[in-house]
Amino acid sequence: MESVKYIWMDGELIAWEDATVHVLSHALHYGTGVFEGIRAYDTEDGPAVFRLTEHMQRLVRGAAAYQLPLPYGADELTKAAREVVTANELGACYIRPIVFLGTGSMGLNPAGAEPRVAVAAWRWGAYLGDEGLQKGIRVGVSSWRRIHQSMFIPDAKGTGGYINSVLARLEANANGFDEALLLNMDGYIAEGSGENLFLVRDGIVRTPPTQAGALNGITSQSVIELLRDDGVTIEETNLTRSDVYYADEAFFTGTAAEVTPIREVDRRTIGTGSPGPITKRAQELFMSAATGKLDAYRHWLELV
Repeated sequence: MESVKYIWMDGELIAWEDATVHVLSHALHYGTGVFEGIRAYDTEDGPAVFRLTEHMQRLVRGAAAYQLPLPYGADELTKAAREVVTANELGACYIRPIVFLGTGSMGLNPAGAEPRVAVAAWRWGAYLGDEGLQKGIRVGVSSWRRIHQSMFIPDAKGTGGYINSVLARLEANANGFDEALLLNMDGYIAEGSGENLFLVRDGIVRTPPTQAGALNGITSQSVIELLRDDGVTIEETNLTRSDVYYADEAFFTGTAAEVTPIREVDRRTIGTGSPGPITKRAQELFMSAATGKLDAYRHWLELV
């Protein structure tokens, strides 16, 4: 990670090296926090953040769902994100807002723990590698199951729940794969360790619903809208492991991953082993929208 000069923390810009927390912060011990991942892109009008307000609104919803006090609203957090990008003189970058509980309580009851809020930004390239974006990545189905609706809130980005994704990603990498794919407790596909999954078969695109344990991804919903407007049929439906093996194309979507092709799952080649036409079209449409080249979707961009 490349450091920058400033991080916005609890209402003000402070030096990167001063953005620290106490070792007895509640969130460090119990995972009591929520976060978002957001990207800014270079456009002809300057840097613009992709669907910034919607990300911050989801952060607010997630904090409420996990009963985390949040002293700022979505508008204030949106302003903070712009401020930290501007102060660090960033163009295209990754933005990470986080809400977590600090000191004041130790034990499972967080009453009395101080809420902390930070927004950081830094330059970050392709999450799964430039080669992965171009040629596709290798994926393995994890032995770890995706967190269940009865145990966590899969549709909120709770920090504690992401140890599930960390375990899956470590296992995948240890087995020689680039990324993991998680099933839910019923054996249906949920999502990657940090991405939504899309499969293409016979020209129809399918993706797991949120009920399967998938995050209601902002990037995934953007890609769905872009492809549907382009005339592609998309279904949100339960998918099995065999559906993945039988697919003509497969790709991940996410703020970090953007649109990343999948060329292999469990050492089984997907389609021709190269990004297919719908995957390439999804990449083209998404990047064009994110960089302000499609007028119909410019409302998704918020200039810094």
